[in-house]
Amino acid sequence: MRPEYFLRTARIGFSLWQEEDLPLAIGLWGDFKVTQFFDARGKLSQAQVNERLSLEISTQKLHGIQYWPIFRLKDGRHLGCCGLRPYDESNNVLEIGFHIRYRYWGHGYAFEAARGVMRYAFDTIKVSGLFAGHNPKNEGSRHLLAKLGFRYTHDEFYKPTGLNHLSYLMTAGDYARLLNKGDI
Repeated sequence: MRPEYFLRTARIGFSLWQEEDLPLAIGLWGDFKVTQFFDARGKLSQAQVNERLSLEISTQKLHGIQYWPIFRLKDGRHLGCCGLRPYDESNNVLEIGFHIRYRYWGHGYAFEAARGVMRYAFDTIKVSGLFAGHNPKNEGSRHLLAKLGFRYTHDEFYKPTGLNHLSYLMTAGDYARLLNKGDI
């Protein structure tokens, strides 16, 4: 159980990646079912997962954000990660993303975690907007982003997959309208 959550939703606690979290990172990014939509290298090796973990830790140190590890509050089980990364700093737009361990797909954790991160981004960090993108073959992410209120804006080349990913935006104004309507 990880008691050091800096953010919570009804069922999820958000923590910070640490170097000793390599086993958790391997359980997430070492699973091809999880990485197939955002990394064309196939099953990631332990060294590649460690590289990814180091990148997240570095992003937190440099920017105060990362794709934070998330845990189920009732039993401390690692669910995956959800968080932010730099995207368009000149316009105060961050990228939101989530990677959920395969065994927890279909339980609403990605939706709940993303809503928590959206609130954190707009209410605490005060971003102007959130960008999101997904592999064109990932129907689950397409559906989830629509359900969250993101609007499609364009296709954007994503080097790790070599594909044009569908890309979305939510502005602070979009978020405020959703909040006022009670949709968040």
